[in-house]
Amino acid sequence: MHITAWRAAIGFCSPVLRSLCTSTLKLRTMAEFSPEQMVFNKPKVELHVHLDGAIRVQTILDVAKRRGIPMPANTVEEMTQIIILEKPSTLTECLDKFAEYMHVIAGDREAIKRIAYELVEDKAKEGVIYVETRYSPHFLANTKVDPIPWNQKEGDLSPDEVVHLVNEGLREGERAFNIKARSILCCMRHKPNWSMDVVDLCEKYRHEGVVAVDLAGDESLSCETCPGHRSAFEEAARRGIHRTVHAGEVGPPSVVKEAVEVLKAERIGHGYNTLKDQALYKKLLAQNMHFETCPVSSKLTGACNADFTKHPVITLMKDKANYSLNTDDPLIFNSNIHLDYNIAHKYMGFTEEEFKRLNINAARSCFLPENEKKELLHRLYEAYGMIQNASF
Repeated sequence: MHITAWRAAIGFCSPVLRSLCTSTLKLRTMAEFSPEQMVFNKPKVELHVHLDGAIRVQTILDVAKRRGIPMPANTVEEMTQIIILEKPSTLTECLDKFAEYMHVIAGDREAIKRIAYELVEDKAKEGVIYVETRYSPHFLANTKVDPIPWNQKEGDLSPDEVVHLVNEGLREGERAFNIKARSILCCMRHKPNWSMDVVDLCEKYRHEGVVAVDLAGDESLSCETCPGHRSAFEEAARRGIHRTVHAGEVGPPSVVKEAVEVLKAERIGHGYNTLKDQALYKKLLAQNMHFETCPVSSKLTGACNADFTKHPVITLMKDKANYSLNTDDPLIFNSNIHLDYNIAHKYMGFTEEEFKRLNINAARSCFLPENEKKELLHRLYEAYGMIQNASF
């Protein structure tokens, strides 16, 4: 990665942050921060990370070699430079990056299970004790999906089997690394014909690790444009399937309002532009709506102001809102959770107490069954040296 460009992109001036990013060019080694470099070296909860946006570059190269797929680069450093966003860009450019490698992973059973396992390993190294990772099973399949994604030839890996493989990888990772991992299945805004199938898969695998349904993609595509999403989310609510929706990341507050009122979202992915409608924002504050915020992501996708000191999450912090800090797509942003926390501390004034508060709120807002949620909260309170049921 070009370190100068990355430092300029996110305004590094802290010696600690500078050392974090210049110590190595390898993508995943930022998980190996020393304790003094971690502003919050305590257990964390992450609720918004895309499985296909958190793949190791080495894994992409390994799978490509095994499958005989030619790649534009043969080293981690070179391939990283091709995949990552080096400076603030657009959400569209971010999503275009997936085309650089998804054709390598999609349709391959061994690769899909491996990326799920490795995500759990990486999160464990970052001090995450509970993670909800999300993905579109249709984007990883090569049969029983219309159209077949990534210019793949039709094969024999269906969205159903993709979910089964991811569940296996997550379970094996849980056993190996002593953390809890669950998954959320994504509907895609431009593919309403997939959405009911996604809800059916959520129900089929709800006792095997799938905890919710999500809606991701182009926020300009409303439920009026794509009514299949509304039908699917109404069915999800009827079946008791948890719901989160990407909304207000780059779209207007009306997208957030639709997510809450039409799709019955229990959490909002990103949601930064909610603040542009103060009546809506205050209503969601009163409802204790959870916002899954992703600081590094929001800057590099152009979703938020390029100046971290003006980020909407600062308002959420000051208003004692219910939100979490997350990585979104650490592969694309060459980041991990420590980077988001360091930036929140350095540029947004976050304290250790606020980090504790937001993680407890993340645990309270996670999609685990109540008994498992209580266990997770107990682990956090114990690790933080706090009394259970503290005021925040």
